[in-house]
Amino acid sequence: MDLKGTEQIAASKDAVWAALNDPNVLKDCIPGCQSLEKIDEQSMKATVKLKIGVVSARFNGAVSLKNIDPPNAYRIEGEGKGGVAGFASGGADVVLTAIDASTTELHYDCQARVGGKIAQMGSRLIDSTARKLAAQFFTRFNEIVSETADR
Repeated sequence: MDLKGTEQIAASKDAVWAALNDPNVLKDCIPGCQSLEKIDEQSMKATVKLKIGVVSARFNGAVSLKNIDPPNAYRIEGEGKGGVAGFASGGADVVLTAIDASTTELHYDCQARVGGKIAQMGSRLIDSTARKLAAQFFTRFNEIVSETADR
């Protein structure tokens, strides 16, 4: 499953980049995120609790940053295991473009894969849930970064 989109954020490119690398901001934006801990500059561990259809699971996993080009772009990849519910993995290429000194356009191209019981739910449910979760993440990210930039 692939998702692409753009968010226009009322903050400088440097502020958006800093937020994309702040585990506290990311934790607040990831739906169902219970913990997100930075291991080093390129890796984090996470615990996320999600409900997809009738299956509810806690995913424990790893997040890594690759192809880092500050403050322009990176690739974020993650994978998590949800016990009997299955697994989820995916990644997103994120590119920032300054519109002006106080506005940044964030482009994302996400891919996701699931397996186990979750995969048995059907692609329509999984795709709609993934789109909903991505929209929630980017909407919340935009709100947090825009509010912080106003201060």
